[in-house]
Amino acid sequence: MNQESSRTAQMHPIEAGRDGTIFRHPDRPVPKRNLGAALRHFQELLKDKEDTTHVFKIFEALPSRNFLPDAKRFSLSAQGESVRSTEPYLPPILDDHDALRDMPAGSVAQAYCDFMESEGLTAAGLVEEADRTWPDRPKYGDLVEWYAHRRRDTHDLLHVLTGYGRDALGEQCVLAFTHGQNGGFAHLFIAYLGAINVKKGIKSSAPVLRAVRQAHRAGQGAPRICEMPVRHLLKMPLSEARELLRVGEPTHYERCHQIWRARGVDPYDLLGNAGEVASA
Repeated sequence: MNQESSRTAQMHPIEAGRDGTIFRHPDRPVPKRNLGAALRHFQELLKDKEDTTHVFKIFEALPSRNFLPDAKRFSLSAQGESVRSTEPYLPPILDDHDALRDMPAGSVAQAYCDFMESEGLTAAGLVEEADRTWPDRPKYGDLVEWYAHRRRDTHDLLHVLTGYGRDALGEQCVLAFTHGQNGGFAHLFIAYLGAINVKKGIKSSAPVLRAVRQAHRAGQGAPRICEMPVRHLLKMPLSEARELLRVGEPTHYERCHQIWRARGVDPYDLLGNAGEVASA
């Protein structure tokens, strides 16, 4: 710990969980907003939506003001302590498909495995993307890090629970849903700019912005998934989990897909179809 950090720690006593894990390491830097950097990374993301590093960079450039208060409230609460004792790190739990496949038919676990396997995704892969974005970033081992990891590692689970796919609009809807749950301007920044880009690329009557707004409202009415015991959630029937989360049917999103498919547009390849539709 450097001298400046030492003085800060003396002025502000370090809070910690019952097991001694500190809430926020004194060397952890204060995040700063950089809208210009966010816009540059968004432009790069449009060129390759699979390059998740730009998503991470946007979140870094647009830090959430309510993240630290939320992390403190939950990680130092009795519920947070209980969840951390049973789920210290989610990727090994989420990537153990043998164990998840032993859970009942129709469960969240089965739907999650189906989704991840069909998309060729792993929870560890998302971690690798984050590490590739910041290869030299120090690991602080504090509760801020633990809470941030839970938000990151439940992203693909949100796709399963909400019914939004990994197409361009589906990703924007999941981000809007996440803002409804957790706040954070970066979620809405990507969600609405991405939706506007989809609407410009494929001109039709598809209710793109309504789909994003519907997802946002659904997130506002749902409990925070990152704060739920994920092991318990995985065991639940998918229909029950969606009812518990008050998710509802993504009707506007599904309507967009119907309209696009009727015009011969693949919702999962909107950029590739844009030129064809424009010249039709």
